Amino acid sequence: MVWGALGKKPKCMPEVESGLRNTSSSVVPAPLHQCRPRRRQAWTPRMSQVCCVLDLRSALACQVKTAFRGGRVLDSEQSTGSDSEVLTERTSCSFDTHTDLGPGAAGPVPAAMSSMEEIQVELQCADLWKRFHDIGTEMIITKAGRRMFPAMRVKITGLDPHQQYYIAMDIVPVDNKRYRYVYHSSKWMVAGNADSPVPPRVYIHPDSLASGDTWMRQVVSFDKLKLTNNELDDQGHIILHSMHKYQPRVHVIRKDFSSDLSPTKPVPVGDGVKTFNFPETVFTTVTAYQNQQITRLKIDRNPFAKGFRDSGRNRTGLEAIMETYAFWRPPVRTLTFEDFTTMQKQQG
Repeated sequence: MVWGALGKKPKCMPEVESGLRNTSSSVVPAPLHQCRPRRRQAWTPRMSQVCCVLDLRSALACQVKTAFRGGRVLDSEQSTGSDSEVLTERTSCSFDTHTDLGPGAAGPVPAAMSSMEEIQVELQCADLWKRFHDIGTEMIITKAGRRMFPAMRVKITGLDPHQQYYIAMDIVPVDNKRYRYVYHSSKWMVAGNADSPVPPRVYIHPDSLASGDTWMRQVVSFDKLKLTNNELDDQGHIILHSMHKYQPRVHVIRKDFSSDLSPTKPVPVGDGVKTFNFPETVFTTVTAYQNQQITRLKIDRNPFAKGFRDSGRNRTGLEAIMETYAFWRPPVRTLTFEDFTTMQKQQG
């Protein structure tokens, strides 16, 4: 038995309990004058609720809506329920507003979390990347930094138009091996273990921070990213070892997960970060192109290599001079002053 608010059993309880046990269809509360305490005091709605809490098993199932005007009961409705329903309800008689506190109540999945699952990234110029990949893509690295060709360009879909995002890119090793190029077989072979890890670098797209709508309306290009082998670089370039294989990765980072985002730290992980990589973008770093097929393909497809495609400009200085004077022949004898005088008279 629960006598919550009064702290003791009211005088009217035995009669009311017997009435509850003998009534099968409804619960009839005791007359109000019997439930009133001996001391005269103002009649409150809380007292009416206490009178309804008579038997734990039956009282938990009842829901009584009572209203008082001038100390009289205007309306009283009671209903019974099963024991399983009782466990998910608060002890009642309840007020008009009822809150379900059952343990099985689970809220919906946050929209931000579900939106991250819908994000998709599509690699642009995928056919060109595949042509390089079939041969064995090579990327030049220098002390001053060299841009990538092909450059990473992606199209992003599925972002929340009103959410703010960072777009970033990093480049990670494919394995822990060092490679060398074998010319007679035109293949890359393992030459030993990889060099010691380089300091982590992350290239944050210069258009960050921007809304999802802004990112989805454009092709996201990383053409300004540069690769270097200078471990002391302070220009924000991506530091890599020569003769190693690497995999570029694109990261979509929600604003609320960007507190740890830094150009000199690894990319943060969590529900607000989604990472994408493409197998055809794997490349080997070199200080000079090893495969002549890669050299020809880059000259042919790189718009900044136009000079190498022009006739005569793809040769050394001596070769260009020899081509210019290919049809020049020295005279049979040395010219004298008289010869020049004669030539002037003929022209005059």
